[in-house]
Amino acid sequence: MRTSGGLRLGLGVAALVILFDQAAKWWIMAVVMQPPRIIPVTPFFNLVMGWNRGISFGLFDGDSAINVWILPLVALAIVAALVVWLRRVQGAWLASAIGLVIGGALGNVVDRLRFGAVADFLDFHVAGYHWPAFNVADSGITVGVTMLVLDSLFMSAEKPKNKGGTEVKEG
Repeated sequence: MRTSGGLRLGLGVAALVILFDQAAKWWIMAVVMQPPRIIPVTPFFNLVMGWNRGISFGLFDGDSAINVWILPLVALAIVAALVVWLRRVQGAWLASAIGLVIGGALGNVVDRLRFGAVADFLDFHVAGYHWPAFNVADSGITVGVTMLVLDSLFMSAEKPKNKGGTEVKEG
């Protein structure tokens, strides 16, 4: 079976996100957070050790069966839909964006299956307000979704058509 360039690129990006995410989480848990503590890095950034049993920003955080089994299944269903989309993609920008989301989702699914929660360790703050802690996988999802939005707003616009349905030739 021949794969499209978009599929190959997207899956490669996804694999890199999973690799970096899991390596960073291993390093934080096995080396840096022994014992767990808050490590100030800059005046606005700390390394911390947190566990998210819910979804984004700790919503639905709890020890229910939904969080342990349903959330990973939903994430895998979304990944499957994204792979179907990725098979049809030709451009590098869109393939990379989808790959970032797939890699981030799978990186967090690995945590949920291994630990029952997602390991978060990046803590940005300003004036006493802390953004919810996050990880490399979350960053991949955020950057990928941002790229998808930018693509839909600015890059995927069809060329204008005249009344007969044919493309209008530009200057």
